[in-house]
Amino acid sequence: MNTTIWSLAGIGAVALVTFLLGYVGSRKANTTPDFLVARRSVPATRNAAAISGEYLSAASFLGVAGLVLKDGIDALWYPIGFTAGYLALLLFVAAPLRRSGAYTLPDFAEARLGSTNLRHFCTFFVVCIGVLYLVPQLQSAGLTLTTITGLPSWIGALAVTVIVVVNVLGGGMRAITLVQAFQYWGKLFAIAAPTFVLFVVFLASPSQGTQPIDDNGVMRFPKSEVVEIKESVRLRVTEPMTLRAEGTVDGAPANGSVYWREGRYEIGPNTKLSFTAGSPVPVVDGAPPNNDSWMRPQVGGIWNLFETYSLIFATFLGTMGLPHVLVRFYTNPDGKAARRTALHVLYLLGLFYLFPTVLGVLSRLYLPRLLVNGKTDAAVLMLPEAMVPNLGGQILGAIIAAGAFAAFLSTSSGLVVSVAGVVSTDIMPGKVRDFRWATVFTGMVAIGLALLLPRSDASLTVAMSFALAASTFCPLLVLGIWWRGLTWVGAVCGMIIGGGAVITAYALSVVSSYTGHWAPGVFTQPALITVPIAFLTMIVVSKATRRRRPQDVNQILLRLHAPDPLGFIKDRDIARFGTAEEKARLAESKPRGSTRSL
Repeated sequence: MNTTIWSLAGIGAVALVTFLLGYVGSRKANTTPDFLVARRSVPATRNAAAISGEYLSAASFLGVAGLVLKDGIDALWYPIGFTAGYLALLLFVAAPLRRSGAYTLPDFAEARLGSTNLRHFCTFFVVCIGVLYLVPQLQSAGLTLTTITGLPSWIGALAVTVIVVVNVLGGGMRAITLVQAFQYWGKLFAIAAPTFVLFVVFLASPSQGTQPIDDNGVMRFPKSEVVEIKESVRLRVTEPMTLRAEGTVDGAPANGSVYWREGRYEIGPNTKLSFTAGSPVPVVDGAPPNNDSWMRPQVGGIWNLFETYSLIFATFLGTMGLPHVLVRFYTNPDGKAARRTALHVLYLLGLFYLFPTVLGVLSRLYLPRLLVNGKTDAAVLMLPEAMVPNLGGQILGAIIAAGAFAAFLSTSSGLVVSVAGVVSTDIMPGKVRDFRWATVFTGMVAIGLALLLPRSDASLTVAMSFALAASTFCPLLVLGIWWRGLTWVGAVCGMIIGGGAVITAYALSVVSSYTGHWAPGVFTQPALITVPIAFLTMIVVSKATRRRRPQDVNQILLRLHAPDPLGFIKDRDIARFGTAEEKARLAESKPRGSTRSL
């Protein structure tokens, strides 16, 4: 009960600060540029903190530690890829994207290639990526609330949705910039402070409360343990054992003592498994069965190697295609500030990811039951009380819970702004009223999908979003910025084939989760195939349709790459969103006969 009170107090404090900061940031928001790009006036250091706060989502705060707990050293590619993606963004995309003067990714695509058809396709994929990324944030919020209070998961998802929508309605990008910058430092404290304390506790008594490991590296329960299986899982047993089961095992009812030989067993939902002290720990199928394989990379053969390289492709290249990340670079004053922002983000993310990695390793020692029920995303939330079963552990758990909610709120805010901005400007007239309606619509769709779709590891779901971004916007941006030969026909074909392949793979993975988990790893990590196909398609089709190149491609590329002091940067949509003074200056500077404005 005390744990619940402390955690709810921490979550309430985060929600209150979020509202207050959102109110402060929204007081001067009254025009479309305020809502979309904060009037392009955000300094590099603040923008870097805001991007980091937005980027460190449920996959980072909860999922990375959970994957380290379950998958071991192979899971380290997630934080490496999440961080290293900003190096590619820094080198190839950040400054030219800002110099384009666009407001959204579809706006950039039309500015570069002069096609409204391409803009419509980009709008579709922005919405898909944004919603696909938003769903695990809401589901993880539900998991967090259920873990600390026992309340239904939909309450946590709904609470995050309401807070985010209200904040974004107030001031869009202006409102959330200050919120996200503050929440980065809040999240860093919320994960760093407990990590230091728990690591000191472990060093003081490394054998107290940890699970014993035999000479073969097999994990064993340190004491009698009852594990509740809420959702069906498939367990792998490495040696014979006796336990008590109440529920469903391999499709048959079970209520009493059962004997398991080495093999795999299907455990139905709402099943209780009771283990005696010293029993081997069964693990979710696909996870390393013992500590020896957990500490060695690439023990799963060729398919495991394929999934690793596919993950690297998705995270490293997908970062430069995430709409909610890229839209923040439009808020910088110029290209130099955008590049400096990306550099600062590398420092901030590298610092943060040290801590969930340590917590994942500690969870392996203190929370073996999570390897049985598959709820490894809850490891960060449960570890403090498992290691410090007193008031200190409750306070540490409350700090982590508050940081987790800050992660959900900041990432969800950025996603809602990016999707609402695209919907309001590309589907609706683009006024402030349209942005607000689009915000409400985005929130309703996201909460609906979060409640309907099955919950998986947050990092795995987010990695699919990265794969979709890497297979659509990454080739569009890289080729559009650095290759004059790209045409809008090639861009559309590449996005359809690359993005369509990822969406198909994800749909098959969802179906597989309901029908026996038959889908191979290529469906859960398809980027190694889909990204090269998308690049190749864009190049081949563009060469075949070279007559569709924009006539002013040289001028466009000059604007993207010219140094900022030369003064080529101009807002693309001043005619739609600018003030009367800006529109008058645009009319005076626009040459007669010009039919296109960047």
